[in-house]
Amino acid sequence: MSERLLEDPPDSIGSASLPVTRVSARIEAWVLALGNVISWLWGLLLLVIVANVTARYVFDAGRVEFEELQWHLYAIGFLYGLSYCVVSDSHIRVDVVRDRLSPHHRNWLELYGILLLLLPFVTLMVVFGIPFAFEAWKSSEVSQSPGGLAHRWLIKAALPLSFAWLGLAAIARLLRVSSALFGDLPPSRKGGGR
Repeated sequence: MSERLLEDPPDSIGSASLPVTRVSARIEAWVLALGNVISWLWGLLLLVIVANVTARYVFDAGRVEFEELQWHLYAIGFLYGLSYCVVSDSHIRVDVVRDRLSPHHRNWLELYGILLLLLPFVTLMVVFGIPFAFEAWKSSEVSQSPGGLAHRWLIKAALPLSFAWLGLAAIARLLRVSSALFGDLPPSRKGGGR
C-alpha cells in the first residue's frame, strides 16, 4: 500500500490491533467527530419526550409535532450511529463463529463481510434513497398527520446521507483490514495469528 501506516489509531474504542493508514485515520476522525456531535441528539430526544409526556398527561394537550420529532431524532441518531459503530468496532457480530477464529482469519472474514455484504448494501441504500428523498422534496411532502411536521424530505434525506457516511466508515475499516492482510507490517505481526 502506498499509504504510510500510522502508529496509533484515532480515538477509536476498538480496532487497536489493526494498522491505521493516513486515509483511514482521517475518515475515522471525521466519523468520530460527527458521532460525538450526533450523540447530543439523545439528550435533545429525552427533552422532547419529557415535554411531550408532560404536555399530554399534565396539561392534556399532546402534540403530534413532538411525536414526529421524537421519531426523527431517534432515526437520525440510529442511522448516523451505525458508522460510529463500524469505526469504533462496537457493532454486533456473530461471536460464536468469530471468537473461534485466529486474528488472521478474522481479518479475512472482515474483508469478505465488508466487500460482499456491507458495501453492496450501502450502495443499494444510497442509490435508492436519493430518489426517495428527491421525490419528497420535489412534491413538498409533509406529514399526513394533522399538525405534523413539514419538510418530510429532510428526514428522508437522512437515509442516503447516513448510509453514504456508513460507506465511508466501511472504506476506512476496509483499508485497515487490507493493511493487516496485505500491507507492509512489521515482521512480528506479518503472518501472525494463524
